[in-house]
Order: sequence, then structure tokens, then C-alpha cells
Amino acid sequence: MPKLVTLYIRQATMGFALSGVFVGLLMYFDVANLWHLVTNVSGGWLAAALLFLFNGIVFGGVQFGIAVMAMARDDDPDSGRRRPEPVRGLADVLVPIPVPVKDERRMRH
Repeated sequence: MPKLVTLYIRQATMGFALSGVFVGLLMYFDVANLWHLVTNVSGGWLAAALLFLFNGIVFGGVQFGIAVMAMARDDDPDSGRRRPEPVRGLADVLVPIPVPVKDERRMRH
């Protein structure tokens, strides 16, 4: 199997494991009364399963994104560094220019 596919499967599995922990903690601490809703409403198990599924998709995608971004190589040894700006002369300095403005209040009589 290609390395990228293996990486994706591993990260997606880790994301679903994190989703299981996250949903478990949501149920344990009864956030927004979720435990009561899941256990006392018909079809509540479906809500918990969908919460696990959708959070697993999100967490897996984030895990994969972090893993891919961490694989970046730095081919240019000088990349990311700020280069010093060239010294400017007095002619390059921006100077404000006064602009005459008519007072419209005086013109309305």
C-alpha cells in the first residue's frame, strides 16, 4: 500500500479514537444534557452515533492535515527569514501633502 494511504488510514483511525474519547467525555460530563437525551429519547443512540461519526471525520481530517504539514521539507535554507530592508534616503520618505477642502456649511445660504 502507498505510504500516503497508510498515513491517511493511521491518522483517520487516530481521529476516530479521539472522537470516541471526546464524545465519551461529553456524555460523562453531561454537557448540554446530552446523556439524558441519548438515554431517554427514542433514537437517542442515533444522535450519539452521528456525533461520533461526524467528529471522527473532522478529527481525522485535522490529524491528517497536521501530519502532512509536518512533513514539509525546507529546501531553501534562507526561507522564512526576514531580509533587511534597504536604507532609504530622504527623497524616499513619504510626506503628507495638504489638500484644501471647501467648507460646505458656509456655501448653503
